[in-house]
Amino acid sequence: MSSKNVAVAGATGAVGRAMLSILTERSFPVGELRLLASARSAGQKIETAWGEVEVEDLALADPTGIDIALFSAGGGRSRQFAPTFAAAGAVVIDNSSAFRMDEQVPLVVAGVNDHAAITHHGIIANPNCTTMTMLMGVAPLHRAAGLKRLVASSYQAVSGSGKTGIDELSRQTRQLQENEAALNDGTWIDPGGAVYARPIAFNVLPLIGEADPHGYTDEELKLLNETRKILEAPSIQAESTCVRVPVMTGHGTSVALWFDRPVAPQEAAEIINAAPGVQVWLDKVPTPLDAAGIDDVLVGRIRPTLDGTGGLNLWTVGDNLRKGAALNAVQIAELL
Repeated sequence: MSSKNVAVAGATGAVGRAMLSILTERSFPVGELRLLASARSAGQKIETAWGEVEVEDLALADPTGIDIALFSAGGGRSRQFAPTFAAAGAVVIDNSSAFRMDEQVPLVVAGVNDHAAITHHGIIANPNCTTMTMLMGVAPLHRAAGLKRLVASSYQAVSGSGKTGIDELSRQTRQLQENEAALNDGTWIDPGGAVYARPIAFNVLPLIGEADPHGYTDEELKLLNETRKILEAPSIQAESTCVRVPVMTGHGTSVALWFDRPVAPQEAAEIINAAPGVQVWLDKVPTPLDAAGIDDVLVGRIRPTLDGTGGLNLWTVGDNLRKGAALNAVQIAELL
């Protein structure tokens, strides 16, 4: 690969920092590196593999000369600034939901639908982290047997809410540990929080985002709509419930799958194991702690559905900051 001038927008956030780390780990051929963030972060100096780089204000940055811009600055800022970078000649790989369902913007999971990246018009979208880690296990089965329907329940780490989610879990854990008895007798005091409407420490929150009139959140609808787009299969039926759990890193999904033909667990394990970026664990159950900090998505608990139709149940778990966000963005840049 020839060297590329790379910008990271949202460079001081959790995903932005992961992008920097992964660019280094994978020896991406960076010519010039530029770090962009909000005005309050501008002026910070960050030590990188390419020397010390001063953070620029995204709103004031000149995109001239940038080849690849990795955006993780939020949907609003992506909508505002990504088209400007693309117009200046950069390819924007955007981690927000701003462009995912735009028909002119490819939605790419590296290792699943690489071919879609070449159809870009200056912007490529990174899928939702839950959809992405789930599809690493599901997409190989779809290619082999034709997915018709899925029912998924996600168990999503607080790092999906950024550093503020991590901080809130840590703070509430410390607060509630001081009164452990109250956790069992119903006399605990809600510590409140800036990120979650209910306590996340020692708790699970079966609602991520705002519910629509039918009771479904945007997080749950993303799983359906993005799965259809990535797999190029608009007829797939999907049901989902997204749950926030008191885990720092690693999104897990329990998913039931039905195909055009029966698929036995052994065949499924062989198909998934042959795919890039995924490991099947049959000897022990993969957990978020196992997946944290690694590139591969882990798949386990593969078993037949109880309805006798040849469907499958399985569990997938992956690092939401790596394959669920930063790693996939860098892998797309490598594809380019």
